Amino acid sequence: MSDAELVLRSTRVITPEGTRAASVAVSGGTITAVLPYDAPLPAGARLEDLGDDVLLPGLVDTHVHVNDPGRTHWEGFWTATRAAAAGGITTLVDMPLNSLPPTTTVDHLRVKREVAADKAHIDIGFWGGALPDNVKDLRPLHDAGVFGFKAFLSPSGVDEFPHLDQDGLTRSLTEIAGFGGLLVVHAEDPHHLDAAPQQGGPRYADFLASRPRAAEDTAVAALIDRARRLHARVHVLHLSSSDALPLIAAAKAEGVRITAETCPHYLTLTAEEVPDGASEFKCCPPIREAANQDLLWQALADGTVDCVVTDHSPSTADLKTGDFATAWGGISGLQLSLAAVWTEARRRGHGLEDVVRWMSANTARLVGLDARKGAIEAGRDADFAVLAPDARFTVDPAALQHRNRVTAYAGRTLYGVVRSTWLRGERIVADGEFTAPKGTLLTRTP
Repeated sequence: MSDAELVLRSTRVITPEGTRAASVAVSGGTITAVLPYDAPLPAGARLEDLGDDVLLPGLVDTHVHVNDPGRTHWEGFWTATRAAAAGGITTLVDMPLNSLPPTTTVDHLRVKREVAADKAHIDIGFWGGALPDNVKDLRPLHDAGVFGFKAFLSPSGVDEFPHLDQDGLTRSLTEIAGFGGLLVVHAEDPHHLDAAPQQGGPRYADFLASRPRAAEDTAVAALIDRARRLHARVHVLHLSSSDALPLIAAAKAEGVRITAETCPHYLTLTAEEVPDGASEFKCCPPIREAANQDLLWQALADGTVDCVVTDHSPSTADLKTGDFATAWGGISGLQLSLAAVWTEARRRGHGLEDVVRWMSANTARLVGLDARKGAIEAGRDADFAVLAPDARFTVDPAALQHRNRVTAYAGRTLYGVVRSTWLRGERIVADGEFTAPKGTLLTRTP
């Protein structure tokens, strides 16, 4: 620890070997050692004594819609990354749609990177998009450093990002598998959606019926089939249907290269509690019943589901109408994701080590950042969240950093207060006070 510039000391540090009292030495933005709690402080090093607050690795959120440029009035890099930092997230990967232009060519990626460069309070990576007409652009985007490719199997909700039919899925996945890339998929089958009752109106039960589990299950089965035949690597986004879990578990056991994620809103909110007309709860796939939620938690515990990510998908408040058919579908969750998941995890007997695995270690591994992010150990970036896990707060929308402060969590009491967030050894937010942006733009490591 002789070259340490900074030492963070806590009675509870979450490391890959478990939680223990430790001193974490940092130099040049990198963790240089994790040493005993009472290790001598080197000359010139600054000590941050965190007491009993928990030091955990900064979260890595691989599913965020920043919408910048083009729909910056919905969200933007400045506000999204402030919200993320306030919630203990130190890295996000931005989805390719809802911005204008979408990230579907190298030129469009360049535009997005230029917009983000001076607004990033945390580190940012980018997904590319797989569309029916851009197979030729996939390899150049891969070479330019995107972390993988997003595709929809049903309409995306925005005209500039059309979905892939089954032939289009095969063409894109064949190309991506050819250079060893990753396809991440919004898996809902459009035929099942078309056949479902479309009532419209304010009743949540009608909206839920319009997005049946069978739509997810059929799309997941088709994705598994393509991945198996093409020896491709695929990832199921925002899994909502517990009925798809046996398909994913069997595919993993067979050796199919498939992973899956779910989201805080599926793990903490239930269909039974959604008020009619409350479209702040609308997302696609939808929030389902409590019994379905129980099975998602079991799948996290047994490894069938790998990750928990926000799918932060904001809009302006006027788009959240009282008609579930026409309201924008998306939940803003960046700032509250850690507290929401931790609140329910602790109720169900899970520990913070589990939350870190789902929201930091496994997400970093998904996008190939696990040499730098996702753990407190020597050689990793000194990205941290300092959490008071037993402290509670009531969600006040006015206190959120999101550009549009619409939230399904309004009025809820949550456990877990983020005291401070650190990026490469620099404190970027503490007690609501932010530094100037210090984030960097990340590219996929070859």
